[in-house]
Amino acid sequence: MSDDTIRLVTIGRILRRRWRLLTVLALLGALVGYGASLLFPPRYTTSASVLLPGAWQERELLTQAEIATSSVVLDRTAAALGWAGVGGSELRDRVSATAADGNIIKISGTAETPEHAQQLSDQAARQFVTFAARIAGDGTDPEATQPEALRQMVVQASRRITDLADAADPGKTVESVQTRTELAKLRTALQEAVKKLDQADPAVSKANMVVMGPAARPSGEAAPTRVQLVVAGALTAFLLAVIGHLTAARMSRRLRTEPEIAAALGSALLGTVDVPGERPAHRPGGRGPRALIRRLLGTDVRWDLPAPHASGDEASRQLRYRRVCARLRDRLPAAGRLLVVVPDGDEMARRAAGQLVAEAGSDPLLRVAEVPVSRPLVPDRDDESGALVVLSAGSWTAGELAGIAGACADAGHEVVGIVVAGPVRVRPARPSGRRPDGATAALADGTTPALTAGDDAGRGTG
Repeated sequence: MSDDTIRLVTIGRILRRRWRLLTVLALLGALVGYGASLLFPPRYTTSASVLLPGAWQERELLTQAEIATSSVVLDRTAAALGWAGVGGSELRDRVSATAADGNIIKISGTAETPEHAQQLSDQAARQFVTFAARIAGDGTDPEATQPEALRQMVVQASRRITDLADAADPGKTVESVQTRTELAKLRTALQEAVKKLDQADPAVSKANMVVMGPAARPSGEAAPTRVQLVVAGALTAFLLAVIGHLTAARMSRRLRTEPEIAAALGSALLGTVDVPGERPAHRPGGRGPRALIRRLLGTDVRWDLPAPHASGDEASRQLRYRRVCARLRDRLPAAGRLLVVVPDGDEMARRAAGQLVAEAGSDPLLRVAEVPVSRPLVPDRDDESGALVVLSAGSWTAGELAGIAGACADAGHEVVGIVVAGPVRVRPARPSGRRPDGATAALADGTTPALTAGDDAGRGTG
């Protein structure tokens, strides 16, 4: 697994080098969302409000909201609507109730058409009010009528007391004054008793629930709409594709650094060389429909390799190749031939090997052989003094490189060194300027200048 930190530049590289694939996947996701919208018919939702007069606690309002969606209310609603094939159990997923501020219960209904949604909400609100009034004692229960009868008796008694007080001889005797005073006290006590009775039985006042008008006919579809499903499908496919690229990069086992490559091949690194090119990606060869599709989608281009760094002029690039050839001559016991092993499909390494052959000439004599990575097979040793492996960084795993090293050993070749090829951007040629001192000496007398420590230091291959 790669330990590289996922940064915004990585996301930008994915968008820049995989935009064709991401666009196609987003379109496929949009088609999936459109297909999902065809499977689920459009739904419309509207709400009817029920006012609960009196003082209500929050828990009581929540209880009323549960009653509004109870099976009894929904069964009565389904029976009142009379829709074919729609019962109380089917309405459980279509009707919902919430307690809002101001002692209001909002009952929402969802149906396939705006008319049905309006009818469902209105009927559910009416059935809820009827059922709540029956529970609170506003129905036909004989016991529930006792408080009201008691009030009527109290009113009648108060009137009788008033008549008796008027019939008494007003103010002529002490007894009449006391009688009128006692009757007034009795009437006041009865009125206070009626008030206390109203306070002790709040269910009577709470039972008078009111439906606040009919539900409004919905003008648009309820979420998720067809447009929302299409957008959600495209966005989901796009995000999954980006996450998949990041996961693949984190799980990649391709070797990116020179020490890792040298350890996998079991040989020493002779140096790194520059290969001009604006597209450092690894392009696998092949023909046919699959190769054409890969080229159209851009999947034949490696996205996880960083952009190539700027290179010097042609003389500085040739100087690196000459230094590699000088190190080869130092490692060979005598003048002879070398087999240059290049992994099949590594275009960067193939171009670097060709440049090495051109720079080396006949001392040493290099022969290039492309070896398939899946089943590596190296030509048998003839008069070669060893093998030189040329490859690009970030393209091969440790197991694949170990297979190439094993194939060289089976063919009798000793891996004398490794050359890593890296892509660079070619700077525009300057009309005038100084060449590097080493390059001037090399071009003047045809000899290779002495190597200094750190010539190839600090060069990363991504």
